[in-house]
Amino acid sequence: MRRRAFIGLVSGAVMWPLTARGQQSTIPVVGFLGGTSPSLYTTRLQAFRAGLKEAGYVENENVTIEYRWAEDQNNRLPVLAAELVRRPVAVLVAAGGTPSAIAAKAATATIPIVFAVATNPIELGLVTSLNRPGGNVTGVANLNAEMDPKRLQLLRELLPGVAVIAVLVNPSSGTGEPFTQVLRPAAQALGVQLRFLDASTDGDLDKAFAALAQIRGAALVISPDIFFNSRSKQIAELSVRYAVPTVYQYRPFAASGGLLSYGSDETEYYRPVGVYTGKILNGAKPGDLPVVQFTKTELIVNLKTAKALGLTVPLSLLGRADEVIE
Repeated sequence: MRRRAFIGLVSGAVMWPLTARGQQSTIPVVGFLGGTSPSLYTTRLQAFRAGLKEAGYVENENVTIEYRWAEDQNNRLPVLAAELVRRPVAVLVAAGGTPSAIAAKAATATIPIVFAVATNPIELGLVTSLNRPGGNVTGVANLNAEMDPKRLQLLRELLPGVAVIAVLVNPSSGTGEPFTQVLRPAAQALGVQLRFLDASTDGDLDKAFAALAQIRGAALVISPDIFFNSRSKQIAELSVRYAVPTVYQYRPFAASGGLLSYGSDETEYYRPVGVYTGKILNGAKPGDLPVVQFTKTELIVNLKTAKALGLTVPLSLLGRADEVIE
């Protein structure tokens, strides 16, 4: 073997690992900021990954995802967001509702952010326009806050004589105000009195339902919140135990024994979050991507729970239901 050829082989053997490492380093990293624990994000993660795949990205193949979980402690979100920014990540996905979106926006003005929130992102200060968000932020808004008046109407239709409807809010998330603003005029129009109850811990939930049970004939609307999402089964069980007719946004609540759910489908809601993340990885600017306003809703009625509460569900309500659980 000639000396020059031998040197070429040796140098090639030395350079190959460096080249491989260089190729590996080009795989983009996405930061995923969750508000609760990963076990409670199964449905959302499936939808998010499906959206990513639609845009050409598969986790652990051509994209890496760094996860941070706040475990229902919203005060941890700013620290976790800062960690992902220092990583740094190519895109920061604020998947923990409004608190995570606000924490992400405060953490960086340059890294693209894709949010998933339940209220108007303009009012939250996340974007200045829905059609052309500008800056480094865009995302999906399911506008569940604006659906709360409809949830009041559903309870009133089921309980024509109801005089008091309580609203469960999480004071630690800082998202209660948008819901109270839209609910007050709706309650006045329906002729019902609102009673606001706070809960940010498991103990608070028990106390809230115990207090509500003392108000004869009262019903309950649960405001959209990551903390409540992660406790759908617990809240459904409490509503049955204390015989409180309750409505929430997502299907898992009704599937776990809650009376009514009315809101967006989690699977459909988080898919476009993944799609937008992939588009940004492909070179799109977040400021040019219109905020997706997700308005598709589904009404789920748990007829078994209605019977347990001694309620007769009107045929008009059953006829509009997308699903009836018997």
